[in-house]
Amino acid sequence: MQLTRFTDYALRVLIYLGTHPETLATVAGIANEHAISRHHLTHVVHQLGIKGYIETTRGKGGGFRLARQPGQIKIGDVVRDMETGFEWAECFRLGESTCRLLPACALKPVLAEAGRAFLSSLDHYSLADLLPMHH
Repeated sequence: MQLTRFTDYALRVLIYLGTHPETLATVAGIANEHAISRHHLTHVVHQLGIKGYIETTRGKGGGFRLARQPGQIKIGDVVRDMETGFEWAECFRLGESTCRLLPACALKPVLAEAGRAFLSSLDHYSLADLLPMHH
C-alpha cells in the first residue's frame, strides 16, 4: 500500500495543526518546517478546507487551524478523502487495461479486500493518536 504525496502532505498538515492548536498556521510556515513545495501544500490545504478538516481565516494575520478536535478526525477518513482513487493494480484504473488475465483474474477482488482492510485498520486511529503525548 502506498499513499500519494498529496495524502502524505495532508496528514503532515493535520499533525502540525494538532501539535500547534493555539496558532493559525500558514502554508509558508508548514512548507518551510517540512521542506516541501508551497505549491503542492496550497492544493492540500484547499482540499482539507473543502472536506471540513480545517477552517481558514483570510487577510492579514490569517491562516488555518483544525476545524474539529483531533480525536474527531479519523485517519481512514482523511486517506479516503485525499486519495483520488485506489489503484491497487492496473485493473483498478478506469479505461483500458492491458492485463491479459481479465476478466477471469482472482487477484482484483483479493487486492480490493486488502484495500478495505487497510482503510479499516486506519479507521481505528484518530489524529489525536498521532500527536506527541496525545494532545
